Amino acid sequence: MLDHGAAPPVEESTTRKTSALGALTRRKPVEQLVAEGGQGEGGNLRRSLSMWQLTMISIGATLGTGIFVVLGDAVPKAGPAVTIAFAIAGLAALFSALSYAELAGSIPVAGSSYSYAYATMGELVAWVCGWCLVLEYGVSVAAVAVGWGEYLNELLDGTIGVTIPDVLSSAPGEGGVINLPGLIVVLLAMVFLLGGARESAVVNTIMVFVKIAALVLFCAIGFMGFKSGNYADFMPLGMTGVGAAGATLFFSYIGFDAASTAGEEAKDPKRDLPRAIMLSLLIVTVLYVLVAAVAVGAWNWKDFDGSEATLAAIMNDVSGQKFWGTLLAAGAVISIASVVLTVLYGQTRVLFAMSRDGLVPKVFGKINTKTGTPRVNTVIVSLFCGALASVIPLGKLVDATSIGTLFAFGLVNIAVIVLRKTRPTMDRTFRVSLGWTFPILGFLACAYLMYNLDAITWAVFGCWMAAGLVFYFLYGMRRSRLATAASAASAEK
Repeated sequence: MLDHGAAPPVEESTTRKTSALGALTRRKPVEQLVAEGGQGEGGNLRRSLSMWQLTMISIGATLGTGIFVVLGDAVPKAGPAVTIAFAIAGLAALFSALSYAELAGSIPVAGSSYSYAYATMGELVAWVCGWCLVLEYGVSVAAVAVGWGEYLNELLDGTIGVTIPDVLSSAPGEGGVINLPGLIVVLLAMVFLLGGARESAVVNTIMVFVKIAALVLFCAIGFMGFKSGNYADFMPLGMTGVGAAGATLFFSYIGFDAASTAGEEAKDPKRDLPRAIMLSLLIVTVLYVLVAAVAVGAWNWKDFDGSEATLAAIMNDVSGQKFWGTLLAAGAVISIASVVLTVLYGQTRVLFAMSRDGLVPKVFGKINTKTGTPRVNTVIVSLFCGALASVIPLGKLVDATSIGTLFAFGLVNIAVIVLRKTRPTMDRTFRVSLGWTFPILGFLACAYLMYNLDAITWAVFGCWMAAGLVFYFLYGMRRSRLATAASAASAEK
């Protein structure tokens, strides 16, 4: 005999489940995302960045520690085939860059892939993507800052004959107590960012020209010591080694998406963002492959293991004098600082967008009316990144950054497909060719590189994501502006 009295609770339970699922999958309309562009607590961001400045931001955020420092970690894994590893990582970046370009031209906002996911796959996926971006930008700032310290010591040694002692220039566990140079460069970047986006962009453009000049100089000097015999054992560790190196070297391409975080400060974002993303990736990839080819030609691949300030060391060895290596170290000190500056900028803008949506505290969305920048946000993020740079070794930071970035990039490729399906007639200033082919290839490439990361990196990533989900369910899910708007609408009925 059926108990008819039991029916209402079941129906109520089903309603609650449906409501909870709806909360997790609620999407923010594209039109609302665009309409809110630049709006913050107490003021607005200023639209002052040109296409040229956006390109420089993208290059500035990308071209740095990956080639100046991480090359020394990747060569022992792949041997001379590190050039192929660079190409594989670059190809994965290219597929994702195409997807970024399409979405940046359609949804030109500060949140980058976080906002794209919010418009296409719902709030929970957007939160996961945003949390990955916090890992990507925040931890990569720290990683770059650690690499900066290596070249600063090389510069000091070549000019005044002294170096910062290990106790003050290395992380605990690597012979030191604190990495003071890493902390200092983050704080210097913070000072520039507090002055305003346009002012920071001018400083960054100067730094980008310095770093390109430094790499061209390296190729010119390094080529004089080129030995074809160094390529004889081209792939000593097979494709396994190449894949592992490619996963590490993907760190070298992190940053081209920084241009997309400037969507609310660009003068003409729909036109300029796609162009800046693609142009910057082209320039960076050409430089990477060229520098890697010259470096392996000048040094036996086994000599890279354990090397610091690798490019400067190669120049000293080839030229037989310290002058050229010291000159390169000076360029590296300036150029790596630009990565800290631009990636730190990207981190603050992602948190700004998440704050505006209510998913993180309002303090990250407050705008200083004098400078048009999120000042408190910038200070908090800088202190956090500086603390990481001062106590965590470079290798751990690099792989943690890579896995967070790859996950976010994978979601961007999916977002392109979803937006095409749900909004086929939407205006797009840039469109990826061949239908879904490139977004699918981009997703698969990201998955392949993630697969090649070690178990420890996956464990760190799992803990990071678990912490993020706890924060979302305890704070973001209830404070979300879409949630509060829905509650207000229900109360009026």
